[in-house]
Amino acid sequence: MTTRFVQIHALASYSAALLNRDDSGLAKRMPYGNAMRTRISSQCLKRRWRTAEGEWALSAIGPEMAVRSRKIPEERILPALAGIGTEETRQATVDALAIALYGKNAAADHGSRQALLLGEPEIAYLIGKARAAAAEADPKAAAEAIERLFRKEEKANLAEMLKAKGPLHAGLEAALFGRMVTSDPEANTEAPIHVAHAFTVHGEQSEIDYFTVVDDLESGPGAGGIFDTELTAGLFYVYVVIDVEGLIANLAGDAALAGKVVEHLIHLVATTSPGAKKGSTAPYAYADLVLVETGNRPPRSLSGAFRVPAQPTVADAAERLAKHLCRLDAMYGRGERRYLAALEDVPALGLDRMPLADVASAVAGETAAREAAAA
Repeated sequence: MTTRFVQIHALASYSAALLNRDDSGLAKRMPYGNAMRTRISSQCLKRRWRTAEGEWALSAIGPEMAVRSRKIPEERILPALAGIGTEETRQATVDALAIALYGKNAAADHGSRQALLLGEPEIAYLIGKARAAAAEADPKAAAEAIERLFRKEEKANLAEMLKAKGPLHAGLEAALFGRMVTSDPEANTEAPIHVAHAFTVHGEQSEIDYFTVVDDLESGPGAGGIFDTELTAGLFYVYVVIDVEGLIANLAGDAALAGKVVEHLIHLVATTSPGAKKGSTAPYAYADLVLVETGNRPPRSLSGAFRVPAQPTVADAAERLAKHLCRLDAMYGRGERRYLAALEDVPALGLDRMPLADVASAVAGETAAREAAAA
């Protein structure tokens, strides 16, 4: 059986933390079943996995990462134009490029832009085009040279570059998590890694933490400041799907590279925590349980195991997860291979526990073997 989908299920516990905040500074929440749950957004999780450092960092795999910013024309391209043309032609070039990439008001207003993900090869490509434009005789000609890049009839834009040189020129992040380029829709990349919002398997647990800041040069009982913040605790269910076929396609057909991505991602899901309020809460945790499924059937979350809130213990959550999976197998049949890494046995799963490294390596091997199976 070849592997089309990899599904990663994890249970991770945190105490006295504020992992992901909303616009009011409180913990993100969601109602599910008959209880309100604490939530961690998929954007928060992916951000941490993209920027993680260490042995299992995505940046350690090999291909270059990418830059996500609203200021690429000013911060990356303008400095590369030093000494070319005049100050006016350089500025006209950068303004035209900002409009082409971010929209009609982008030259005058950074705040109107959405952060755009560009690979380092793409930035180098744009720098080359910008150098030629900045060398034009006047600002109007410089701006027109940039505008021509993004006209469909010219076909000299990012989409054409991707067709000619492959999707990894958009950076490894785009190949994994996708991207949207409103100015150049053909340069959009479909994400083969799908990440659900994590949520507590039980009802929310939170409190308001009242704290003071002591002024070292103040005498008497006074404080330098009085504040409050919300803290939460909980056992979270994390769910990730990897479309192996889509991942290999985005990696220019390199199944071995896709295997490395899968191996790194399993480690990151298990060991990388959201980074909010690190200095005051040290929100670091490793997953208590990681269950990985591989196969060809369409994926399905196991979140239904927690529609009725579980007890806030790993034992109860793991038992519910196993029973829900058994019910699914009874109705639909078992169509997946399963690998379990856990701190404790989960007898209802009927799986032998393995070290996380062995799970990640085995699933990576299945992913890398897909190319040979497809051939």
